[in-house]
Amino acid sequence: MNTNRKVVLVGAGFVGMSMAYSLLNQGGIDELVLIDVNKEKTIGEEMDLSHGLPYAPHKMLIKAGDYDECRDANIVVITAGLPQKPGQSRLELAVENAKIVKSITKKVMNNGFNGIFIVASNPVDLMSYVVAEVSGLPKSKIIGSGTVLDTARLRYLIAEYIGVSSKNVHAYILGEHGDSSLVPWEHCYVGCKRIIDIMQERNHPMDNLVKIHDCVWQAAYEIIEKKKATYYGIGMALNRLIKAVINDENSILTVSTYQNGEYGQEGMYIGVPAIINKNGVKEILQLKLNEEDQRKFDHSCEIMKENIEKEIKPILAEQ
Repeated sequence: MNTNRKVVLVGAGFVGMSMAYSLLNQGGIDELVLIDVNKEKTIGEEMDLSHGLPYAPHKMLIKAGDYDECRDANIVVITAGLPQKPGQSRLELAVENAKIVKSITKKVMNNGFNGIFIVASNPVDLMSYVVAEVSGLPKSKIIGSGTVLDTARLRYLIAEYIGVSSKNVHAYILGEHGDSSLVPWEHCYVGCKRIIDIMQERNHPMDNLVKIHDCVWQAAYEIIEKKKATYYGIGMALNRLIKAVINDENSILTVSTYQNGEYGQEGMYIGVPAIINKNGVKEILQLKLNEEDQRKFDHSCEIMKENIEKEIKPILAEQ
């Protein structure tokens, strides 16, 4: 068994390299392998990152490689795919990126990989489904980045609004990593106090929380409009997921994971709070949703199911 903490990154674009740079700065892994269709770029990225190692907190081997490196990797992270364009929804990327992710997954599995997949390519819920179907690995070993970034955005904005550290905001976004996501406000806390109670005590309208959620799902569109792409936030989120797996943390993160009856849904990957450790998704935490939140969650799941049937299954059926 490989005792080296080895991560393979497939996709050396802005998202992948933001993740790589955060790993370099924080440490925690022993080896990082970069794979991309543009092999010259991976060599350049390897050189650039490696030149920062004298100032990094820990030793790390960084190298440009190929899919044979996946054989003994603990984690393969997939960030490859077409980027979201200004005004374009994540779902509109589904067909082309499904073809790319299908091809990548085949190459990874053909080299004997048996670790954990972390998927960030958009639309991430559908791409996680593609990886699961193509790899044939247990569903728990495929983790989509899901609403980890959405949740971070939510925590940041609530913290700014309430006036506390974002580390003390315990709030989650469920559903699609996209426009149909939802916030179960009844299960959102600042410290050990319900945010609903805080709003009432301060005579703040609940509509202000709705506006915060609107800012969350609109954030990607705004950032893409202003700087063409989002990558620092998701890079940090992927780093957080890697640490949860590598360190066997049993941490609760809102990832895209397979529904097998949880929340009354099955047959798709979608964002829910789950316990993450060295084996992937250990357990999905089931919140008791009120009728409105359950309806919103069901709607988000139906969108995924429709896209799986219409867009994804025909691509998976192709030889």
